[in-house]
Amino acid sequence: MSYVAGRLAAVKPSASMAASMAAKALRATGVDVIDLGLGEPDFPTPPHIAEAAHAAALRGETLYTASAGTPALRAAVAEKFRRENGLDYGPDDIVVANGAKQIIFNALMATLNDGDEAILPAPYFVSYPEMVKLLGGVPVTPICSAEAGFRLTPEVLEAAITPKTKWLFLNAPGNPSGAVYSAAEMQALGAVLAKHPQVLILSDEIYEHILFDGRAFVSFGKACPELKGRTLIVNGVAKAYAMTGWRVGYAAGPAPLIKAMTTVQSQSCTSVAAPMQAAALAALTGPQDCIPVFKAAFERRRDLVVAGVAKIPGLTLPPPEGAFYAYIGCADLIGKRTPKGEVLADDVAVSNYLLAEGHVSSVPGSAYGLSPFFRLSTATADTVLTEAIARIARAVAALRDTE
Repeated sequence: MSYVAGRLAAVKPSASMAASMAAKALRATGVDVIDLGLGEPDFPTPPHIAEAAHAAALRGETLYTASAGTPALRAAVAEKFRRENGLDYGPDDIVVANGAKQIIFNALMATLNDGDEAILPAPYFVSYPEMVKLLGGVPVTPICSAEAGFRLTPEVLEAAITPKTKWLFLNAPGNPSGAVYSAAEMQALGAVLAKHPQVLILSDEIYEHILFDGRAFVSFGKACPELKGRTLIVNGVAKAYAMTGWRVGYAAGPAPLIKAMTTVQSQSCTSVAAPMQAAALAALTGPQDCIPVFKAAFERRRDLVVAGVAKIPGLTLPPPEGAFYAYIGCADLIGKRTPKGEVLADDVAVSNYLLAEGHVSSVPGSAYGLSPFFRLSTATADTVLTEAIARIARAVAALRDTE
């Protein structure tokens, strides 16, 4: 007897979470492991945000809220979009959920029919294709090469669209690559999408505040206002305010889609916990001084890792333009032999070797749809990253050519 639904057969667990669990298991045996598998800031949540949640709980704000979110938080989200992105949305155009991942899941649950296709430019966030498959859709994963800056081009997009296409996902700054699109690049994609009115656009902008080298963020909604009626802007407080564990995401989009997503939420988790919404409200409306501080640290860490990887023969890392990941090319390591005599057949083997030999946890590029790479999170202390790069360098230096 099987207890598992058939629809789960093609769905894999989160690769980044699996990498972190493998690191924890090795650490439990007494090995000093550096876990760079999960992407979350190492900073504490700013005190005024935590205090807002505490105060809300003490005031008795511990009951159900409206499924779409409290009126105060939805108003704050609308104001955030006006203030930071130049976008105009009303309360009926906004929904709050338990993290940006639940926002995406709800959107797919509300819209996908069996066989509908979702275009997920590779490299993509690991959960995108699994959510699409879980809800009966078909992932279409065009390759966005390192030579193209890991960005989707109009030509590649046009070739990927079919009569069955329901969604295009864009994620910028991107996880795992850190790629960023200019307004002109988004407008070029918008010109293609204008010819295919059946395609909805999901713009995942969760890393919008983590941009490097003086880049300014432009929302897809601002770049392509003519597509507003079929664009869902996804964001949240997790990355910008060091709130990954608080689980508050939000989205803005056409009212009929938001209504459908709210229905899904009302029949699943009901709503986000009230104190968590109070915390998110404080994040969006309170002091914003943590954002440039965090960004400066992430950029310094980016520079540290880029410089370190550049000194390791066989690895490549174009400087990420945003987010807090290093998507490291390892093509020259494929086919090398480890000190134990094993041949590295692919980037999964490379990641496994770096954990076993270097005691550094990473996520293989195959999990993001583009090999051979591996991803490190750079959202940790400079000293930890320095030691991680040194360990990787020693592990790579121990490899030998196959005879």
